[in-house]
Amino acid sequence: MERAGNEAPERELPGGEGTMWRVTGERKRYLELLLLADEQESMIDRYLERGEMFVLRRGGETVAVCVVTMEGGGTCELKNLAVAPGFQRGGLGRAVVGFLAERYRGRCREMLVGTGESRATLGFYESCGFRRSHRVKDFFTDNYDKPIFEEGKRLRDMIYLRKEL
Repeated sequence: MERAGNEAPERELPGGEGTMWRVTGERKRYLELLLLADEQESMIDRYLERGEMFVLRRGGETVAVCVVTMEGGGTCELKNLAVAPGFQRGGLGRAVVGFLAERYRGRCREMLVGTGESRATLGFYESCGFRRSHRVKDFFTDNYDKPIFEEGKRLRDMIYLRKEL
């Protein structure tokens, strides 16, 4: 995806992973990527405009997207992190989490992330320094129009993890 005029470079990531860009407008142009991490557009709409959005570009191509919201009391929440399918499992998600931890350190005490009960996703966040915090019972069944399945299981509860910054 080509860069829009409402994006500004934030920082080059180490190891040639690409450059993080802050997106200040036309956020829906990244909907296809956002839907990889949150399958329902109306749920994305709940946080998209109130959060800060960043994209990771490599060689002019958008390879990852993320949205972080300020939740008050020294807490920010990673609402969406998605890596394009052809670039997954190559360390880009971890690089984005590292960028976000550095960017919000000093402004926040902790970062939260909520996800379904998927071993792979929970393992990823735990490997990035997040620890399990709490569970919101029936979040997916109460808030999503259609059932969501990961690793062959229907998602029901939202599992929250936290990382001290």
